[in-house]
Amino acid sequence: MSAQAAEKDLAVVIGLEVHVQLETATKIFCGCSTDAADGEEPNSRTCPTCLGLPGSLPVLNEAAVEAAVKIAKALDAEIPERTTFHRKNYYYPDLPKNFQLTQYDAPICADGELEISVEGMRRTIGITRAHLEEDPGSLEHVGGGIDTADYTLVDYNRAGTPLVEIVTEPDFRSPAETRAFLAKLEEVLEYLGVFDPERDGSLRVDANISMVSGDAVAEDGRIDERALSAANRTEVKNISSHKGAEKALAYEVTRQRNAIRRGREIEQETRHWDEARGITVSMRTKEAEKDYRYFREADLPPLAVSGWRDRIPIPELPDARRERFREEYGLDAESASKLTSTKEVADFFEDVAAEFDPDLAATWVADNLLGELHYRDMEITDVTDRLEEFTRLIELVDAEEVTVKNAEEVLLRTMLDEGLAPDEIVDREELGKTEGEAVAAAVTEAIEEHPEAVEDYHAGEGGAINFLVGQVMQKTGGSADPGDVNQLLRDRLDG
Repeated sequence: MSAQAAEKDLAVVIGLEVHVQLETATKIFCGCSTDAADGEEPNSRTCPTCLGLPGSLPVLNEAAVEAAVKIAKALDAEIPERTTFHRKNYYYPDLPKNFQLTQYDAPICADGELEISVEGMRRTIGITRAHLEEDPGSLEHVGGGIDTADYTLVDYNRAGTPLVEIVTEPDFRSPAETRAFLAKLEEVLEYLGVFDPERDGSLRVDANISMVSGDAVAEDGRIDERALSAANRTEVKNISSHKGAEKALAYEVTRQRNAIRRGREIEQETRHWDEARGITVSMRTKEAEKDYRYFREADLPPLAVSGWRDRIPIPELPDARRERFREEYGLDAESASKLTSTKEVADFFEDVAAEFDPDLAATWVADNLLGELHYRDMEITDVTDRLEEFTRLIELVDAEEVTVKNAEEVLLRTMLDEGLAPDEIVDREELGKTEGEAVAAAVTEAIEEHPEAVEDYHAGEGGAINFLVGQVMQKTGGSADPGDVNQLLRDRLDG
């Protein structure tokens, strides 16, 4: 972009290439395991095929194709009659064959979309294509970052892991929109069961950024094609999270704006996101499509996939489930959103709601359980095998055998911290609900011990009754019902 363009408002144009590792037992073209064990030896999950040794032949993993079809359906994309594989030729240390098996002009799906919401505004992001390919190996830069390391180690254990690369249209106008898109995409992929966000490197993002004159942006957000093709494009690679994407792109947008204001040209280049330093670093000039010298992979015949759409089902997706929760269970938008944040959370809630009133189930799962899990850096998957214990906890509260306060502050927390069942905790901590004469005695003691609070109550001080309730709760070890205590105190004080 020329310096003259800096005199006008600048618009940000961003497109994403999202690389998603698929959850399959073996690699995409060989039988090597994709299960990365803790402390595994480098280059131990390899074979002649994923290392590209002479005489080895690829065999396509059917599970990877099925996962890609599920993604296509979730993105409302078109699935062609046939899909083919090509060799993408380039040299890089983590690519043992010096070419990557990928899909070029016949991807497994194209022309999809995904709707996102940013600050209450809904936008539809176009999906240009999604294609299958193999993952390269991984690099470990020793003694610094990519540009400062003393040396670099290569591990080919990851080489050959199945990927789906999802390429968007240049529809993003801010880094915040890219973060919202990636969060939504990750949510959809989890629901499909084709993706594990806990796996290291499971989602990696390359972002293409251009700056164009604000005059090139139409009211509907579309960009003038001539202005976009004239603008130099910077690619930022190696972004590993949706939060990281927003940070990387915010930095890069600022860098480009400042360069343009100083009258400098934006170079067409590839840059590396250095997360530790929070900056992008120039890696190389940006390759053009012709530089990859694509040609058909002769060892993999074309694959007919159009019929797979009908025979491969997908589950209810997050937006649909969210809307159903609002209609079926009468939940507000915030609760429905929390309870569909992951498929596991949604399934857990529905299991609880089958036993109790939906409002009660929503309160305990969305507010109490998820809050305590978040505080402990735990996930719902850590407690899904304890569903019966959790429903027993709610049953104790619903039957008024323990107070809500004790259930929230003692029972639930002890269940998570010590792994005990609720009835064990009730017995050990003597949490059975205190009623009748014991509560009445505690009310009498509180009134007699705090005459000044009684005077404040009669003088109209609103906080006095709360103070007295607290004293009674303390005397009963929190096992009295606060509402009953409040009423007992008022009956005594007003009588």
